[in-house]
Amino acid sequence: MDIDFDYYRIFYYVAKTGSVTKAASVLTRNQPNVTRTIQLLETQLGCPLFIRTSRGVKLTEDGQKLYSHVRIAMEQLEYGMEELTAAQTLQSGAITIGASEVALRCFLLPVLNRFHNQYPNIKLRLLNCSAADAIQQLRNGNVDIAIARIPPDAAQDLSISYLCGIREIAVCGNAFAELTGTTVSMEQLAQCPIVSLGSQTLMYPLYQKWFASCGQTFHSEIEVATSGQILPIVAYNLGVGIVPEQYYNEITESSIHKLKLTEEIPSQSLYCMKRSVSALNAAGKRLEEMVLSERER
Repeated sequence: MDIDFDYYRIFYYVAKTGSVTKAASVLTRNQPNVTRTIQLLETQLGCPLFIRTSRGVKLTEDGQKLYSHVRIAMEQLEYGMEELTAAQTLQSGAITIGASEVALRCFLLPVLNRFHNQYPNIKLRLLNCSAADAIQQLRNGNVDIAIARIPPDAAQDLSISYLCGIREIAVCGNAFAELTGTTVSMEQLAQCPIVSLGSQTLMYPLYQKWFASCGQTFHSEIEVATSGQILPIVAYNLGVGIVPEQYYNEITESSIHKLKLTEEIPSQSLYCMKRSVSALNAAGKRLEEMVLSERER
């Protein structure tokens, strides 16, 4: 049997209001049209659905059976439409963001603060992961937007927008204080125990390339998963660390010192990434706009 959705929509409102006149008003239809539709539906189903009374209409036993199913369908449809409307007006919804620790601390947190203040009903899900993991999570559809440092050719299948440069510096603890009073050569740095991101990260081969361009071999004594782990290790004199300059600017410990190198560490770039084959929801688009509005000009 072919189902005319409009028939059941009209049936639902007549049953819900108990009046053909009230249903016509809600549906912005004329009363004869609503009455004719109910008659056509009754003919199609082969049974009466309403009993006409002086106060309006009342469901028959068959009408009550039909209404118990139609009501569920219509209410779910209305809930779905309300949810979509709320999402489009940024009154509800959710965004999942994949961000490396560096991206979070050096760029993203102030943007998230402003976004949350403007749209407090949007749920933010933050996945803190390495640059490589952020890209993979994005490709797998587990995050809507990813923000991380990546080599320029690491994600050609994604839509990528440049945000800013991340400048890194070398730091040491008190045990290496003699290095702070002079300019440290790359040969001297290569002889120090170095604390850096691990060989499984996208940054490790970039450090190797930088050292090689200076005629040295890069070797890390201690490898860590995130940049935030480096400063505590350096503070305990376990080696010379390579960290974003902003990390150093935020610390209050006097036991960590910035080193002056003969060769500046190459600046790395921070990018905002999304899948090029699927569109963001309204909340995702707005967050992307706010992220891109903060990028370096």
